[in-house]
Amino acid sequence: MDCYTANWNPLGDSAFYRKYELYSMDWDLKEELRDCLVAAAPYGGPIALLRNPWRKEKAASVRPVLEIYSASGMPLATLLWKSGPVVSLGWSAEEELLCVQEDGGVLVYGLHGDFRRHFSMGNEVLQNQVLDARIFHTEFGSGVAILTGAHRFTLSANVGDLKLRRMPEVPGLQSAPSCWTTLCQDRVAHILLAVGPDLYLLDHAACSTVTPPGLAPGVSSFLQMAVSFTYRHLALFTDTGYIWMGTASLKEKLCEFNCNIRAPPKQMVWCSRPRSKERAVVVAWEKRLMVVGDAPESIQYKQLTIQVLLDRLVLRRLYPLAIQICEYLRLPEVQGVSRILAHWACYKVQQKDVSDEDVARAINQKLGDTPGVSYSDIAARAYGCGRTELAIKLLEYEPRSGEQVPLLLKMKRSKLALTKAIESGDTDLVFTVLLHLKNELNRGDFFMTLRNQPMALSLYRQFCKHQELETLKDLYNQDDNHQELGSFHIRASYAAEERIEGRVAALQTAADAFYKAKNEFAAKATEDQMRLLRLQRRLEDELGGQFLDLSLHDTVTTLILGGHNKRAEQLSRDFRIPDKRLWWLKLTALADLEDWEELEKFSKSKKSPIGYLPFVEICMKQHNKYEAKKYASRVGPEQKVKALLLVGDVAQAADVAIERRNDAELSLVLSHCTGATDGATADKIQRARAQAQKK
Repeated sequence: MDCYTANWNPLGDSAFYRKYELYSMDWDLKEELRDCLVAAAPYGGPIALLRNPWRKEKAASVRPVLEIYSASGMPLATLLWKSGPVVSLGWSAEEELLCVQEDGGVLVYGLHGDFRRHFSMGNEVLQNQVLDARIFHTEFGSGVAILTGAHRFTLSANVGDLKLRRMPEVPGLQSAPSCWTTLCQDRVAHILLAVGPDLYLLDHAACSTVTPPGLAPGVSSFLQMAVSFTYRHLALFTDTGYIWMGTASLKEKLCEFNCNIRAPPKQMVWCSRPRSKERAVVVAWEKRLMVVGDAPESIQYKQLTIQVLLDRLVLRRLYPLAIQICEYLRLPEVQGVSRILAHWACYKVQQKDVSDEDVARAINQKLGDTPGVSYSDIAARAYGCGRTELAIKLLEYEPRSGEQVPLLLKMKRSKLALTKAIESGDTDLVFTVLLHLKNELNRGDFFMTLRNQPMALSLYRQFCKHQELETLKDLYNQDDNHQELGSFHIRASYAAEERIEGRVAALQTAADAFYKAKNEFAAKATEDQMRLLRLQRRLEDELGGQFLDLSLHDTVTTLILGGHNKRAEQLSRDFRIPDKRLWWLKLTALADLEDWEELEKFSKSKKSPIGYLPFVEICMKQHNKYEAKKYASRVGPEQKVKALLLVGDVAQAADVAIERRNDAELSLVLSHCTGATDGATADKIQRARAQAQKK
């Protein structure tokens, strides 16, 4: 059995934590993304792909497919696109997928492909068709901007409260702009577009020409533009190969960079460094990626500082004087005395006329637990001087195992490194050493080393379960661990084998292993699964349909649903399904089919081992009161009241409860009496109770 604490890691001095793999990346795309329209929701949300059949080289008969994935590649929805050609996809802030069609219609789908609603961007868009579209986000919600075939813009700043705005016309615009984007300034959505060397800003009332300050001369066209997520900054890519970066108001220039590439980029987006105010633009071409910052790097050189002075004293081995200066200036220990002592220790290990024991003892007596001093750094210096044993002795004083282990590995003391890593409780560190040992030792020596370290063996088994299944099998074989071998072959029968023969063979191997482990229950269950698989394959060959990998119960249900009752009964006998369970399965399946005639025949075939109340309940679940009443009369006295109440016969239920003189049943019937309709019944119950109390 694996060690239960093997995957816990230390957190400080008194706490531990462990990490789980929450999910794996499941992407399995069959086509290149260049053939798709792609939209990724913000904040790590879902990703939508629409196979683009409207490309000219595609066959007209090919239907597009809309696929929605989680950010990790897990499929969420797949549906055939049955509407018109789509120009653009985008996600709203509420994670609704907006599909902008060529005719100006916008179809809205949920995260799992469920259709939500449809709206139109107006008659003018319908008449002139959509050339291009953008989905954008503002403080008011999510918006859609449209460029029509008439080279006019229409937008709505909030699709949740649709109000269409036809933007002003751009004078002399006869073709599509070379690039355009949406801006949000002063709580109003704008359109910024480029026509040749000119930039135009459209608001709800006017079209105005704008000029980026400090733009390099010679620009005859803007090829790409990008606005930051907050709409505060703007980047422009010109046909001269310059990238201009500034505020989105076009009032301030941040920087300008000549990338020496004149081809238009495929994509240009803003990004920022985490926990930093620095901004940058990422520009992508077919085979090149470039990151441009908003300010040039600068290095400032200062005059001689205290730190430089101390370094010079250390170089001269004037350690006492350097320490006195640190103490006089009251420098923080890490910046002052500790740093000086560390330099002294590195010098000390170079004194080869002193024994390893004496040097290590002297260094420890002088440094002790001084903050900021790394014994591993000093040990590395000793190893660099050819004093491996001294380095090992110094590492004994290093309190951080994460600093000990890498140097021990470098010094080829791998087994000692493994011991230190295990003592630390840091599983990542143990994994690092294990992989190093695996490459360093032959297979037999490696396995023998693991057998002497139970925690390391447990961790390596976990690693093999995900990465090296054959090695895991070898480990189980070496330890004669037949129980785990059986479980291994069970998993392999489903994970690695597709042919039914291969799966059955793997299951047979698993059963043999379970018998060797003296686990007869697991062995018998495995043999039953082999029989079921063979039977399911035979059923598929003879009847068609899908039977493989269904559970035993689902197999019986599928046979009943298909009208193969005799086969279902034979299967239940072969696998000794209890009579009660079979009746439940058949009752549920026939009710799902709404085969009421067959259900009635079945109920009369022999006395029901589950009674007749389940028949009433199932019929009412299917909203068939007529059929339910047939079985209510056959329900036994103990459940008669409940059955009559289920079919709505409150009066008869009251008579039965009164006859049985059961106060709980009388209360139950009374709770079902409503208004004037059941007033007489309620009075009847109250009289019966009064008479019972007199007696």
